Amino acid sequence: MLGSRVGVMAYHGGDLEVGTDQIADLVAERTGASLYAVRQPEGMRHHLPSKRFRPEHSERLAAFVHHVDVVITLHGFGRRSMFRSVLLGGGNRGLAGLVAASLRRTLPGYEVIDDLDDIPQELRGVHPHNPVNLPREQGVQIELPPRVRGNGPFWNSWDGGFPTPHTERLVDGLVAAIDAIRAPGAP
Repeated sequence: MLGSRVGVMAYHGGDLEVGTDQIADLVAERTGASLYAVRQPEGMRHHLPSKRFRPEHSERLAAFVHHVDVVITLHGFGRRSMFRSVLLGGGNRGLAGLVAASLRRTLPGYEVIDDLDDIPQELRGVHPHNPVNLPREQGVQIELPPRVRGNGPFWNSWDGGFPTPHTERLVDGLVAAIDAIRAPGAP
């Protein structure tokens, strides 16, 4: 779905990195951002490395990358020592700082990490063929732990549906960041 020149992507959505596509939907809906999502059906969990998603193999991805100037890409990850860590990689480091500042305001119970040296190498999203780096001004790759996506044992007794309170605060932070991107002088 093409909207504004700001894009939101979740190409490991559906049953693979649960919640990422739903979060992308909410952010795009609230901001008018362009949206590119790949949703794996229930029971399918086939992970393709990000750099394998190529515009020359997908007309929709090519149209999206050509249309947007900058992108926020949502991924899911899980590491025992990082259940409350939100990682901001990608090639647009100015945007990563802007998004990090916004998320620190809305997600005080999480550690928002935007220093590439503090992010595991395989989660940095800096490869030039990674779709987050293909738009004119590149973008920020956000790695989200299960808890902020509304998944995992923390939410076992939650019966309020989606989004969970943590997820709603994440969406609020992303919406605020996109509003700031549109402001004059933004990175």
